Amino acid sequence: MDTLKPSWIVFSDDWGRHPSSCQYLFREILRHEPVTWVNTIGMRTPRLDMATLQRAWGKVFGSKSNQAAIKQSYASDPSPEPTVLNPKMWPWFTRRYDRALNRLLLTKQLARHIAQLPRPRIAVTTIPIVADIIDTLDVDEWVYYCVDDFSVWPGLDQTTMKNMEAELAPKVDSIVAVSEVLQERLSVMGRGASLLTHGVDLNNWEIGSAEFEWPNGFQPQGKTLLFWGVIDPRLDTQFIQHLARERSADTIVLVGPQQAPDPLIAHIENLKTLDAVSPNVLAQMAQAADCLIMPYRDAEVTRAMQPLKLKEYLATGKPVVVRDLPATRPWSESCDVATTAAEFAKATTARMESGVLAEQLEARSALQSESWAAKAHKFRRLIMPAISQRELPVA
Repeated sequence: MDTLKPSWIVFSDDWGRHPSSCQYLFREILRHEPVTWVNTIGMRTPRLDMATLQRAWGKVFGSKSNQAAIKQSYASDPSPEPTVLNPKMWPWFTRRYDRALNRLLLTKQLARHIAQLPRPRIAVTTIPIVADIIDTLDVDEWVYYCVDDFSVWPGLDQTTMKNMEAELAPKVDSIVAVSEVLQERLSVMGRGASLLTHGVDLNNWEIGSAEFEWPNGFQPQGKTLLFWGVIDPRLDTQFIQHLARERSADTIVLVGPQQAPDPLIAHIENLKTLDAVSPNVLAQMAQAADCLIMPYRDAEVTRAMQPLKLKEYLATGKPVVVRDLPATRPWSESCDVATTAAEFAKATTARMESGVLAEQLEARSALQSESWAAKAHKFRRLIMPAISQRELPVA
């Protein structure tokens, strides 16, 4: 780190609620510099259902629950915690007055805190919904950390997200994208973006224990095929059904929060879904499993994403079978990559019988340069030169 110590203000998913690339990145930056983390309202159109009510409760009474989630997700991490802000927001952005109200609410609640931060003040956002407040907050640099194409994300107000991102991109000072597909998409908007792929905490994912017990008394039958991440429409039902038939004596386990997945998945007899758990428990699950799988659909949304779990899978030393996507191709020598449901099932069976191939393990040595510490250093190196040359206002 150089001598210039900025104050970071981050707009992203709720701190500690679910591990994300932005949280891993700023856990490293927190070791050196102060971070204010702004928990923002979700980008999904609110519905009158239990999931929405639970999220709303967490927003209103979020302080204690967020702290509990932080401790659960990063129990073994001794790094400092950010200052977490939970501004009250209106849960819609579709109409003009929705956005005007949120602009007013966010500005009023954040301006005083930001004004007290030492300069330079760098605001980083992973979400397009801050497009309306860029000119209302006294920060010195705005960075768009583009982690997904929310305009095609299932369950979101896609049109609104697309429009707000189109407004955000020209306003920010710099953009960092996690995939080449996202870089190309941003170039169509007339903006260049630096590339920063996801990192991995190698030490966490090699941990295993012979005494590991699955949650709530669950015990897989036969061998275990494990997926973790958000369980949603991005998963390929055909891939999972075909795999379940081919491995009928074994158990497919999907671990993570559910966001309107295909209902057909629930009817697969040898498939079990489990709630999200901490990274430490996931590492234990991985070592107890026989094969780690990533059965995503080949769609616009999955072609744009950079799955956080891919490098985590590879770091476990376990057999890994994934769908052929732009994000998985660079690691094709480290795992098995399939384009059809039959290929996916065949590769899974082969790898469960033979284990990880020696050449795959050798190719995974490239992970040594993919740590989150290295990614945070590069992220900062991409951002700091421009602001270090700028004449800043007196705080």
